[in-house]
Order: sequence, then C-alpha cells, then structure tokens
Amino acid sequence: MYKILKKEVLNPTVTKMVIDAPLIAKKAEPGQFVILRTDADGERIPLTVADYDRENGTVTIIFQIVGATTNQLNTFNEGDYIQDFVGPLGTPTKTEGLKKVAVVGGGVGCAIAYPVTKKLYEMGVEVHSIVGFRNKDLVILEDEFKSHSNVFKLMTDDGSYGEKGLVTNALEQLIEEGNTYDEVITIGPLIMMKFVSLLTKKHDIKTVVSMNPIMIDGTGMCGGCRLTVGGETKFACVDGPDFDGHKVDFDEAIKRGQMYKDFERHAYEESCNLLNKEVK
Repeated sequence: MYKILKKEVLNPTVTKMVIDAPLIAKKAEPGQFVILRTDADGERIPLTVADYDRENGTVTIIFQIVGATTNQLNTFNEGDYIQDFVGPLGTPTKTEGLKKVAVVGGGVGCAIAYPVTKKLYEMGVEVHSIVGFRNKDLVILEDEFKSHSNVFKLMTDDGSYGEKGLVTNALEQLIEEGNTYDEVITIGPLIMMKFVSLLTKKHDIKTVVSMNPIMIDGTGMCGGCRLTVGGETKFACVDGPDFDGHKVDFDEAIKRGQMYKDFERHAYEESCNLLNKEVK
C-alpha cells in the first residue's frame, strides 16, 4: 500500500498527488512511468513520473480525469492509500550530450515534459520551453517551467492567456529567429506531436516524442501499446516511451487511440453514477 502525502487540484480536470514510494523515488528518471491500481479489484493504469524526491522518498504523479480509474483515484485524499504502485518502468529520456534543447508540451502532457525540462536545466543545458493549452483555465505548471527555462513561451488556442496560437507557431518563430537546437523534445496530444515533428523535419532538427498508448502490463507481453516506428513494430512500455518523431506512424497511433473512446466514456459515466450513489 502506498500513502498519498499530498493532493492538489491543478485545474478542473487535472490533479497532482505526491506518493510515499521510496524505492521508486530512488531509481526514477525523467521519461519513466509507474503502473498503479487504486484497489485490489482495480484496473492497471500507467502514469508518468511527474517528479521525484530521492531524499524524502516521494514520487509525484499528475493525471487527467478521463476514465473510471482516474475518476476513482481523484476521490482519494491525503492520508489514503493506493493498492499498487509499480515502477519505474520504461526507458529514461536521454539527456546526455545536449547543449541547447526546445521542450514542447501540450495540455496534461506538460506533466511529462516538466521533469525532462527540470533535469536538462539543472545539467546546464540551455532550455527553451513552449507549453500550450486550450485556454487559461487549463494551464498547469507555469511557475515550474518558468523557473527551469532560459526561454519560456505559453500559448493558448483562444488567446485567453499568454500568446494566442499553437505551440508550432511559437517553435517556428524561435527557429526563424536563428535558434539552433540539438534536439526538440515534444510531449502532448498525438496530433500536436505529429505537427511538431512535421515542422522539425522540415528544418532537419532531431525530434523525440513521448508516446502514451493503451497499456496494460508494462512488460511488452500484452502488445496493447504497440506502435509502428520506422516501419517496425515497437512497444511503448519497454522500447519507449520516447521515439524518433520523424519515424512514428502517427496516423496509425491516432486511429488505435480512438478504439476504446466509447468504452472509456461509458466506464467513466458508470463510475460517476456509482460514486454519486455512495455519497448519497
């Protein structure tokens, strides 16, 4: 059992939790993830390690409330316990040898982008961070990115906060201003990562994307997280989650990601109804 030490609502659909997990905190690196179960009968869901504190033995997770399990997890409070919390899983993001990097995050994907940004900045890398959200109400981790970036740009689709436009607009502007990046790291919705990768390919800039497909066991055995990268089948849980953005078949990944949308929505609604009955 793993104790929730802190809970914070970042926006109406995104929650941050700090978990007491010293063994995971000891080994965790940016880019890795954990698989958790809320209770003995719960489903297994993967969540990226959003931060870690080796000294205090804590791991931070940030999740969006989209399905039954994340809805249930959001009902837990400080002092409650999570049944299972396994990790760190996946391959850490490669950070060695980089001198100047652009990190591009979108929506809740910023929770994955932040620990990478933080590590690069603390290594002395020049970091240009671009984060994008639909509107002001959905902005998360602004102060954290600002404090670990040499250049910081915040974009909103509707212009309600920061600059109006897409993350690709900001990235293209920085490139046109003469910034030369060793690498672009982008994490967020598949469609966003696709267009960031198309832009960087045009400018011949190495690009790493973090893929988060359907995942069950986290060992590559179930095959649920398979992707096509450079014409080959890869498994996000063991081969990734980071891949060459210029080689990922995003159209296939988007299509696969939509397969369980209706089921997920139905499970979420059932979970809401059950929780409402329990409250009554």
